[in-house]
Amino acid sequence: MSMTEMRPPITPGEPAPDFTLPAVDRNETVSLADYRGRTPVFLALLVGLWCPFCRRAIAQMGGTEGKLKALGVETLGVVATPPENARLYFKFRPTRMRLAADPQLSTHRAYGVPRPTVTPELMQAIETTRINPYGELPEPLPIMEVAMAMTKQDGYVENDTDKGDLERQWPQLKGQFLIDRDGIVRWANIEAAEGLSGLGKFPSDEVILGAARALPR
Repeated sequence: MSMTEMRPPITPGEPAPDFTLPAVDRNETVSLADYRGRTPVFLALLVGLWCPFCRRAIAQMGGTEGKLKALGVETLGVVATPPENARLYFKFRPTRMRLAADPQLSTHRAYGVPRPTVTPELMQAIETTRINPYGELPEPLPIMEVAMAMTKQDGYVENDTDKGDLERQWPQLKGQFLIDRDGIVRWANIEAAEGLSGLGKFPSDEVILGAARALPR
């Protein structure tokens, strides 16, 4: 996949870029600096709520959040939609983890999370690559069919904000970073680093918790 021009993805050993974003759960801001010197943080950069893979990842992180907290690690998800749209969604699908809103994908750019260039070759690959990222389908299907099947399973109906987010964001990839209390990235995962066959996959609890246990104390 060719990528739009941006900095390379942040890798372990690099300082984590700071950010300040609107919080989803309350009328205030969330900053990475809130955690520095206090606690490590598992940071997940997602796209808009139109993305069924992101909705699955949020649900998974809701279950992982307590396990990370038991290891002294906080969890922060960044969703790429206006805070008002996120608040509406989470009013009906509450989660315990902290969330921030970044509709302009500024945090993705700061962390170098890639956005593939839309080319005929990419579109051909999207049409022919088969995935089953959460193992919930009877068999792997083409990427767009998987997205539609998951959305149907969710009973999710896009609103106008979601449609605008989709038009502006697609095909932005997602990333996860484990940042120590000094603000240094100690573990990183970029979606589809191995190719489109990895699209939609989110690290398992085993992988995330293993990385958390390996943090310097």
